[in-house]
Amino acid sequence: MARRALKLASLAAATSGIYLYGNKFLDPNDFGVVRVGRAITTTAVITYDYLTSLRSVPYGSEEYDFLKSQIKELFLSFEDTPLGAASLAQVHKAVLQDGRTVAVKIQHPKVRAQSSKDILLMEVLLLVVKQIFPDFEFMWLVEEAKKNLPLELDFLNEGRNAEKVAHMLKNFEFLKVPRIYWELSTRRVLLMEFMEGGQVNDRAYMERNGINVNEISRNLGKLYSEMIFVNGFVHCDPHPGNVLVKKCPASGKAHIILLDHGLYQVLSESFRMDYCRLWQALIKADMKRVQKYSRRLGAGDLYPLFACMLTARSWESVNRGIDRSPVSASEDVEIRSNAAAYLPQITQLLNNVPRQMLLLLKTNDLLRGIESALHTRASASSFLNMSRCCIRAVSTYQRSKSHSLYRRAQISLTEALSLWQINLYELFLWLKGSQLGNWVIALLSQMHHSMY
Repeated sequence: MARRALKLASLAAATSGIYLYGNKFLDPNDFGVVRVGRAITTTAVITYDYLTSLRSVPYGSEEYDFLKSQIKELFLSFEDTPLGAASLAQVHKAVLQDGRTVAVKIQHPKVRAQSSKDILLMEVLLLVVKQIFPDFEFMWLVEEAKKNLPLELDFLNEGRNAEKVAHMLKNFEFLKVPRIYWELSTRRVLLMEFMEGGQVNDRAYMERNGINVNEISRNLGKLYSEMIFVNGFVHCDPHPGNVLVKKCPASGKAHIILLDHGLYQVLSESFRMDYCRLWQALIKADMKRVQKYSRRLGAGDLYPLFACMLTARSWESVNRGIDRSPVSASEDVEIRSNAAAYLPQITQLLNNVPRQMLLLLKTNDLLRGIESALHTRASASSFLNMSRCCIRAVSTYQRSKSHSLYRRAQISLTEALSLWQINLYELFLWLKGSQLGNWVIALLSQMHHSMY
């Protein structure tokens, strides 16, 4: 059945591929740092392929009718119009013969064959740019494309990633990852459980459906802190089309649905520990440690710029403490204007940092964009969750390197005390912002005045 589904991919994509380039379903967020070069060079070629792909299967011919009958044999219904389309694939809603509603992800025709030519063309273009502008180093774009594109084109790899992250984060009841139907999947066709909801940046949708925006933002931060700092296995494409939210009718709880598991970054242990300690230093505004761990991650003398890129805050805010005050409109303007002024230094940084950092920077930007849309950016809860994960990750690492039972117990006790302090501080913030907290403060104030 999987082979039959693969054979049907070209027909299903061809009959509906025109929607991709009619801009009805195209999401600009799909063209991230790694994909932009590929997208520019392949648009014309793939568009032509879509418009002419049925020439080999003439409409109304016996072969065309046969392939359509095969679709009917596999599916009770199959929607020709895609739910969404991007640079590599499009997704259709279908119902299997046993009544299960599924999402069918189909790779666009000839993308695999064309991809190596695209990367070669991108490499040549970047070499030309380097000759004209010697200060700009962008060859890391080619390196990342060569590494990541084959993985994204293998839908079986995407299915394995989905199952791995679902198991890894099974303790988060609010997280939903579509189940993969392996018996009907191939490297170019992926069948999975159909899930729907509103996009994670759609505040109006959440308000209409009684979903707590702050809770969604907090839970999304928990997911990514756990992936980055604790597990080192990171979903690196959290644009709004890949992260949905939905309120469960039965429980009334809001779920986060994580889609598109083709692009993941695996972090080495040494990188992950340095990254943990750097974020701990950033949250505590410990500038000596910020400098130390930024240098260890390849930033060199550009560590202030690196800290600003990671946090999307000004250097003044980093020194003051990024959890002390929310981002202001004037600071946003300052950051955008400085980004253009420091472009040569930024490209130098991107060329010097470990390759693992590149997708993390992209992921940070996408998550920050979601927080901005929800008006929850730089909330204290996000930094508290990051702190918890960093403490747990560093403590686990230290215990694994210690052979002394006493030392391991000491590490565990320090970890428990640190986590308890964070919980206590979180309780203080909640009381400070709640009606109960205001009532307690008012009562204590009255008691103070009556005593004196």
